[in-house]
Amino acid sequence: MKLSAPIYVLKRKARLLSREAQIPLHEALDRIAVSEGAKSWSLLSARLATVSPAVKLYPQLSPGDLVLIGARPGQGKTLLSLELAVEAMKAGNQSTFFTLEYTQIHVLDRFRAIGVDPNRFEGQFELDMSDAINADHIIEKMDDAPSGSLAVVDYLQLLDQKREHPDLMEQVRALRAFAERSGIIFAIISQIDRAYELSEKDFPDLEDVRLPNPLDLSLFSKTCFLREGEVQFRATC
Repeated sequence: MKLSAPIYVLKRKARLLSREAQIPLHEALDRIAVSEGAKSWSLLSARLATVSPAVKLYPQLSPGDLVLIGARPGQGKTLLSLELAVEAMKAGNQSTFFTLEYTQIHVLDRFRAIGVDPNRFEGQFELDMSDAINADHIIEKMDDAPSGSLAVVDYLQLLDQKREHPDLMEQVRALRAFAERSGIIFAIISQIDRAYELSEKDFPDLEDVRLPNPLDLSLFSKTCFLREGEVQFRATC
């Protein structure tokens, strides 16, 4: 269920409505829930209490995995990746989010959208927004990280956007070799080609990954594709 704002913002709106309309808070909460497409606040809360796919997915990841997370825009691939990072940290591991796309404010907003206070994991989470992000940069950054750490890369198609960076195939091969050697888990976010929307497939697959440059997708040990709130997870090797 996609909300118009994080749950804490909706609660704040309800409190304000309660004061302005001079109605009980529970009635204000119900009105906010109706505006979000639920019949009542209790039903809205019940829907949000549904177990996140990341809770089920994370135990299926193994040290050394290179996981591709693919979806069309707006399907929740970044949120799922952050939820996986949270599950890793709950298990006592380190998580690093490498992004060429988002700012710190964007990432913090997405943490709040999944109901997580980043301060809870102080010392376990690191955000890297360097313009120099590529495989070499990521490997250098993660070189001392313990086995089981999780690194999110946002996103695949931007790794070789600069001419001075190695080609995409070389970079993904390097990340796969490093993952196997170090025991670090990589979750790499990927765009899906627009042509998928014209297909009749329930989920995108490796054939739908947008590849501006050649890449052997068998380098990924596992895949996770998202569509309309559902997740399809597979081991590829």
